[in-house]
Parts: sequence; C-alpha cells; structure tokens
Amino acid sequence: MTDVVDNDEQIKYKALLESTKAIPWKLDWATKQFTYIGPQIEELLGWTQSSWLHAGDWIDRIHAEDREKTANFCISQSEEGADHEADYRALKADGGYVWVRDVVHVVRKNGVTTELVGFIFDISERKIMEDKLIILNKKLEQLSFQDGLTSIANRRSFDQTLTTEWQHARRNQQPISLIIADIDCFKPYNDYYGHLQGDDCLVKVAHALSQAPMRVTDLVARYGGEEFVILLPNTTATAALEIAERCRNIVIAQQIEHAMSSVSDVVTVSVGVSTITPTTDTEQSLLFATADKMLYQAKKNGRNCIEYC
Repeated sequence: MTDVVDNDEQIKYKALLESTKAIPWKLDWATKQFTYIGPQIEELLGWTQSSWLHAGDWIDRIHAEDREKTANFCISQSEEGADHEADYRALKADGGYVWVRDVVHVVRKNGVTTELVGFIFDISERKIMEDKLIILNKKLEQLSFQDGLTSIANRRSFDQTLTTEWQHARRNQQPISLIIADIDCFKPYNDYYGHLQGDDCLVKVAHALSQAPMRVTDLVARYGGEEFVILLPNTTATAALEIAERCRNIVIAQQIEHAMSSVSDVVTVSVGVSTITPTTDTEQSLLFATADKMLYQAKKNGRNCIEYC
C-alpha cells in the first residue's frame, strides 16, 4: 500500500514540475547521462526531450561564445560540490538562441558528487530589458558630459579632460594650451533680442568654435553662460594663437546681427590664451587662471581681440 501511495505522489510531483515554465532536469554525475529532462525543453529550444542524453548534448547546445566559460564554470562548481547558477545563450534547433538561467543543486554522498538536479529558466525578456538599461545608462552618462543647450561638451567634461591631459603633459613634458572665448556684450544682446534668440546665438557660436580645432584630442566645451573653452593638448603657444585667431574670425563669419554691441554690428568674441609645459611643481589651476586673466585683458583692451601668455 505504501508503494502505491509513494508512486502516486511521484506522479503528482512530476505532473506539477512539467506544468511549470521552469524546465527540470537531473544528471547522473558518474556517467554524465541525463536521467530526466522536462518536456518543456522542446517548446523552448526545439530539441526533443529524447535528444538530451549526455552532458555533451548540453555543452554542444550552448552558444559558441558562451560555451567554454559556462561549461568550465559549471563543471568546476559541480566537482567542488557547490550549488550554482549560470546565464548563457542556449542554441535552438532552428539555429537561433534563447537566453536561459540554469540553476543547479549538487547532490553529494560521502563528499563525492553523485548527481545534479536543476531548473532551466527562460530569461530572454529580462536580458532584453537589461540590454536596454545598459544602453540607456550609457546615453545618460554621455548626456552628463554634454551641454544641454549647445550639445557640445560641458564644464564637467572639460574639468575631467583637463586633469587627464595635464597629467599626460607633465609626464611627457609637453605643452598644453587653453583658449577661453567670451561673447562680447552678450547681456545687452539678450536684453534686446530676448532669451530665445540669445540661446540661438549661443548654439551658433558653440558650433562655430567647434570648427576651429583640427584634432580629435582637442576639446571644445561650454564653460558656463556665454563663456567657452578650448583645450589643446601638446600644442605650442604659436599653434594655440593660430587656433584662437581662427576662433575669432569664424565667429565673425557667422554674421549674427548685434545691434547693441559696442564693438561691432555682429557678434564677436574676446579671447584669452595660455600655454604651459607643466612640471611637478606647477598647479593645474594655473592654466585656466592665466587664460582667464588674458581674457580679462582682451576685454579691457577693447574686446574682439586676443591676449596671450
């Protein structure tokens, strides 16, 4: 009577397992033969239930890019008697693949692994969401280094890049130059034309300045308000001055009307330039402080001009 009850319970338990989306399986560790795998496997992957005979069948049905890492991990964990789980791409019979999570319980007797019991879960939708989240986070990270109005680099990006390039210049004893450009008479422009046109002016100037440097290592950023910075690694004072003059001329070439300017009838910029070959004793802040001082001098000297140190 007891055997009949036990058999009934086993049938009920098996029916319960096979009614879930999780796919149960059991493997004899000594022979590496599957002693059971749920029929749901055929619906998920297309491989028939009867085709899962040996652990080799499982390994062969792992995506080539995941196969070695997944197999080595699961085998080592099983030999050590450690329960584990692994996410990998399982190959389908039609040539496609499905992201799955294999959750494995290791059964041991007298300190020796005898069998593995596990469940396979379809995690494809979760992986799609994770991939979308990774892409979104990358976009958010990019945006955190981008000026919201002009779409060029922002002050945070400039500060981080300056630190990196300063250390590189000091280590290699190379000159590093900085250009600070400030739109002349911008407050009167905003007051006269309105903030929307003021924003449009900032965008046009930002895009114009972005055309001045020629190398991918150069950085053009909006430092704040109507002030822009151009960081020029491994650039001599002579080369920096040429780029500064290009900046000044390229802004004028935009021919942005400025009826309230005391300098010109179009938008212009005042420019300060600094070049330093840093030593171990040179403070990084000196590069900006010097260029800023030169900018102030350019404004004092009538605007729409360049001063350098």
